[in-house]
Order: sequence, then structure tokens, then C-alpha cells
Amino acid sequence: MTNASGKMGPVPDLPRRVESPCVKVCVMDAERRFCAGCLRTLEEIATWGTMADEDRKAVLARLPERRQACTMRTEEA
Repeated sequence: MTNASGKMGPVPDLPRRVESPCVKVCVMDAERRFCAGCLRTLEEIATWGTMADEDRKAVLARLPERRQACTMRTEEA
């Protein structure tokens, strides 16, 4: 942005988007049908870029339950 003198001024803070939970461990678990790294489904991963922040937050809210299910299954093995 330029100020009244035509010089570049500070850029105003833009609202931050809800960031992806991706941890760069992209391995799909065929049985559970979600990524072993971020715990999202293929559909959630594919649509993340176009999701509204509210939808992203809803996906993030489901991840702890998925993580717990993974932990329980690991402990049973």
C-alpha cells in the first residue's frame, strides 16, 4: 500500500485462514480411510483449499476423536 507521499507503507494485517493440519506424512490408511499423518479423509484433503474457515474448523474438531481411535487400535495390537 502507498501512503499520501506515494511511498510504500505497512501492509494491513489480513485475516489468517485456518491452517492445514498436514504434517507432510502423507500415507493413506486403507482400512480407516484417512491419512496417517494429518488424520483427514481424502475428500477433506482434496477440498481443504476451497473450504470456508468454519468447515476447516469442523474438520479440525473431528481429528482428536480419530487420533484417539488410532491410539486405542495401536494399544490393542
